[in-house]
Amino acid sequence: MSEHVDCVVIGAGVVGLAVARAVAQSGREVIVVEKADTIGTETSSRHSEVIHAGIYYPPGSLKARFCVAGKNAMYTFCDDHGVEYNNCGKIIVATNALQLPELERLKATAAANGVVDLEWMTPEQVTEMEPAVFCVGALWSPSTGILDSHSYMLALQGDAEEAGAMFAFNTPVTGGQAMNDGIRLDCGGDAPISLVADLVINSAGLWAQSVSSTISGIPAGTVPPTYYCKGNYYTLSGRAPFSRPIYPVPEKAGLGVHVTVDLGGQVRFGPDVEWVDEIDYDVDPARADKFYTAVRTYYPALEDGAIQPGYSGIRPKIQAPGEAARDFLIQGPDDHGVIGLINLYGIESPGVTSSLAIADYVKKLI
Repeated sequence: MSEHVDCVVIGAGVVGLAVARAVAQSGREVIVVEKADTIGTETSSRHSEVIHAGIYYPPGSLKARFCVAGKNAMYTFCDDHGVEYNNCGKIIVATNALQLPELERLKATAAANGVVDLEWMTPEQVTEMEPAVFCVGALWSPSTGILDSHSYMLALQGDAEEAGAMFAFNTPVTGGQAMNDGIRLDCGGDAPISLVADLVINSAGLWAQSVSSTISGIPAGTVPPTYYCKGNYYTLSGRAPFSRPIYPVPEKAGLGVHVTVDLGGQVRFGPDVEWVDEIDYDVDPARADKFYTAVRTYYPALEDGAIQPGYSGIRPKIQAPGEAARDFLIQGPDDHGVIGLINLYGIESPGVTSSLAIADYVKKLI
């Protein structure tokens, strides 16, 4: 026997929470099913906690559009909900003359995305702001910030529940079927249940493709491949030599090993890029050598033994190693032919910053 419900959101990560909030506030009955025992236990809590400005993404892409709109919405949301953040800005540094054209390109891309507040900085200006940083030129991004991402997710959950959304934790989706009268989801856990929903929003993050593959009726050709790109972080011992994020020019598959300073003043270096076949959050201490090499290009005073393994996160990529970066992939019925189904694939950075804008987009798809 299956229970018929209005809407099921699969996944209680930051994007699933934002989507559940938006859909519930629109007046629909929402149930969020989550395989973990609480919100945001994976990608949503294993990142840099940076509010991105919208600098790096191809103009017109969903990443560019959602990052810029989401950034503005996030600052307002945090103010309205008492979520702690710091609009501290960030510096993107070139450490040799060959990288200066890349800064030019970034500034042009940012402007095309509507980010028109980037400013050039001389090495002397950078030294005045961040004495520990070496560069030959830099860009200043005043709209970048950092936030307490867990408090942000709690606020999203609170809004969703206030609008009537219900959460079912320890409830993994184990199968299902697209039917004439809705989509059946078979859920496991301590109290297995089958739900037939008029609307299903698959926001399962790292597991979105796995969930889709268990639901009969979703064409296999519409489900993209899954690639896991691990990002490791190292923490710095001792007094913080920085007061804001410092980014090198970007690299393939990531934005380079950069500096972030959390709201408590802890300095973190990362993430790097490590393609993996399985979910594994252990940080290999042997990777430290590459971190020292990367960080010393812009922080030459980094001493041996000053960093230690911190934590890691996994980017849910939909392109293979070496392939060009792909955009967020958000599919509705026109894409896969299943009425009442919306799939979200490849929601990596800037997913947190984009979360409110993604939720608005999904609500309009409905």
